Amino acid sequence: MSEATCRLKVKAVPGASRSEIVGRLGAALKIRVAAPPEGGKANREVLALLAARLGVAEGRLTLVSGQSSPSKVFEVRGFTAEQAWARLLA
Repeated sequence: MSEATCRLKVKAVPGASRSEIVGRLGAALKIRVAAPPEGGKANREVLALLAARLGVAEGRLTLVSGQSSPSKVFEVRGFTAEQAWARLLA
């Protein structure tokens, strides 16, 4: 049987006073990060925050769209969508 994989929609807000997962925003997960939106810094911080909250290595997440947009989609290996949402909103 193949490993579970899901995709998460993320609304990223760079340049915040601190990095945190805010909660649901429609079908997306709203995340504030302290990193600026330049040179991929905010993307790396969003990825690190997601990996830490999920309890997985950063290599299990891939930014599949939205590299230069606040609306992003991450692929997460090893989780169903329900499992990922449960951990991210805990």
